[in-house]
Amino acid sequence: MSIVKVIEVIASSENGFEDAVRNAVKEVSLTVKNIDSVYVKDFKVHVKNGEIASFGAICKVAFRVEH
Repeated sequence: MSIVKVIEVIASSENGFEDAVRNAVKEVSLTVKNIDSVYVKDFKVHVKNGEIASFGAICKVAFRVEH
């Protein structure tokens, strides 16, 4: 029997939403192995002086737990 664990992370990028999701996977994969999927729960932007300063992605990362 395999077990899948899910963690929620928030990642950002100055280049766009897709890059923010890529950053989430890149950072999580430094400490978590066996990543199966990423569910993007929500998007957001940070605004500074009336301009978009960065893009954010709230992600649920699913990975298999090894015994």
